[in-house]
Amino acid sequence: MSDLSPAAPVLDVWCELQCPDCRTALDDLRALRARYGDRLELRLRHFPLEKHKHSFAAAQAAEEALEQGKGWEYAEAVLGRVEELDRQGEPFLVEVARELGLDAEEFDTALIDGRHILIVDADQAEGKAIGVTGTPTYVIGGERLDGGKSQDGLRERIEEIADRLLAEQD
Repeated sequence: MSDLSPAAPVLDVWCELQCPDCRTALDDLRALRARYGDRLELRLRHFPLEKHKHSFAAAQAAEEALEQGKGWEYAEAVLGRVEELDRQGEPFLVEVARELGLDAEEFDTALIDGRHILIVDADQAEGKAIGVTGTPTYVIGGERLDGGKSQDGLRERIEEIADRLLAEQD
C-alpha cells in the first residue's frame, strides 16, 4: 500500500490570452480553485486564434511565466487587460512580467528566441485533434465543454465531473 494520494483529476483549460471570453471565464476558474484547491489540477493549455495577432506571443509568454513559477498569475494578469494587449502587443507582455516581479529581460529573450514555440504548437495541435475550435474550452474526465459559445452552467458541469472523479478515488 502506498500512502501517496492518487493524482488529482486534471482540468485542461484551452485558453487564449487575447480572448475576452477567456477573461470572463476567470471567475469560474477562481471559484474552482477556491473549492478544490490542490485536489483538482488546473492546467493552462494554449489555443491561440489567428484573429488575435498577439495571442501566439502571449501563449509563449505564459509558458515563460510558468517556468518562472507564476503561470496562472501571469495568465490572469494578461487576461484582465486584453485591451492593452490588443494595443501594445509584446511590450505589454514584458511589462506584465515586470509588474509581477518576474525576470522581464528573460521574457524578452524568450519571445525573441522562441524557446516555447514547440509547447504552444503542440497544445494547439492537440486541441485541434480533440475538437477544440474556440476558447475557452475545458476538458475533464474525457469530456469536452465548449465555453466559447456560452459559459452558462459550465462551472456546475465541471464540478459534477470533478466531484465524481474525486469520489471514485476514495
